[in-house]
Amino acid sequence: MVSGGLGSGNLEAWFQNLMLSAGGEKSGGEGAAMAGWKDLPMELLLRIISLLDDRTVIVVSGVCTGWRDALCFGLTNLSLSWCTNNMNSLVQSLAPKFTKLQVLTLRQDRPQLEDIAVEAVANYCHDLRDLDLSKSFRLTDCSLYALAHGCPRLTKLNISGCSAFSDSALAYLTSYCRNLKNLNLCGCVRAATDRALQAIAYNCIQLQTLNLGWCEDISDNGVTSLAAGCPDLRALDLCGCVLITVMEASSVFWFVCVDDQSLVTLGSSTRRCRRLIRTCWSITGALPSRFRRDQLLSTWGELLRTPVPDESVIALANGCPRLRSLGLYYCQNITDRAMYSLANSRVKSKRELRGPMQNSSDEKEGLMKLNISQCTALTPPAVQAVCDSFPALHTCPERHSLIISGCLNLTSVHCACALQAQRPSRVALYPHAY
Repeated sequence: MVSGGLGSGNLEAWFQNLMLSAGGEKSGGEGAAMAGWKDLPMELLLRIISLLDDRTVIVVSGVCTGWRDALCFGLTNLSLSWCTNNMNSLVQSLAPKFTKLQVLTLRQDRPQLEDIAVEAVANYCHDLRDLDLSKSFRLTDCSLYALAHGCPRLTKLNISGCSAFSDSALAYLTSYCRNLKNLNLCGCVRAATDRALQAIAYNCIQLQTLNLGWCEDISDNGVTSLAAGCPDLRALDLCGCVLITVMEASSVFWFVCVDDQSLVTLGSSTRRCRRLIRTCWSITGALPSRFRRDQLLSTWGELLRTPVPDESVIALANGCPRLRSLGLYYCQNITDRAMYSLANSRVKSKRELRGPMQNSSDEKEGLMKLNISQCTALTPPAVQAVCDSFPALHTCPERHSLIISGCLNLTSVHCACALQAQRPSRVALYPHAY
């Protein structure tokens, strides 16, 4: 290597010294230097270009035909996120040049891209593996259809915030791009539905990371399909998916406050009364004679003892043993049953992995990050069970991977670090104990 690098001294002098040195080694010092920059070997040119920023790379591609051809052959990673104007035109002009791209970042602070630009990428960049189209509000389903046919090797796709995409277009994409491992659908309220998740589960069995944040139409049905079809899933974000573990409206009448007269009016049949009584909070007990008090109270107690379904989390705990990160922020219907399922899944996986995996560190297996902020239905014993089962979950400020903000009733939950920190102080209180 030449000392000093590209940033020190005159670049032309550096090039001449490099060429003279190379010529001297090969022909005893009598070899002639190369004629100029246009004769630079492709390997060296690509090495120099790898040290440049993306803007400069685009300028370099216009120096001469040789350099453009070299870039077309060797450039595999490009980001245009710095472009604040005319990104749409820039992508259309560059796509035919950089046909070997594998990673392309087109994230925008304000929407610029249109379908014609994505279609250009799909027409020329068939080797694309990683594509970021986040915040592309102007894109329509045409872009997903083009990518499905032109970029079947995609393994990572970020379309977060692309609110115009539909679930049918997303399902179509997954039927062609079956190698997807990382998919970000955060905020894709029309595309991320149970129907789309079923297609993802069927087509993308290698999926490892999925972000479904604030996709309000996702329900337990979609997540359970996902858990059954994607066993290698390692990170799942369900933050803000408010339908997760919510009972169907046809099963329960959701009344906050019902008095006796309302019960008489609405409880015209025993079956309907049973549905209603589950959420009646202010029944005084002065029930009409037509209702048997003991029968109703028995039914009420039976219903209250019935576990609330946490099907999504339970399915994930049972079907995705490699799950490392789970986001449940604002999923307020998640109950202790889901937490105990997670804890029990850890015990089960330990038994299954015992033997060849027994020398591996516990912290390298199981959940490493869990966000249950605003999950106010959870109780300390259930969350503590999860924390105890997964050593990589921490409540201490240094590592903080179990996030419980907004859950004031969970302040007593602590990781092993907190218990270890308390031990020295206890020993100090009894210096003559031993």
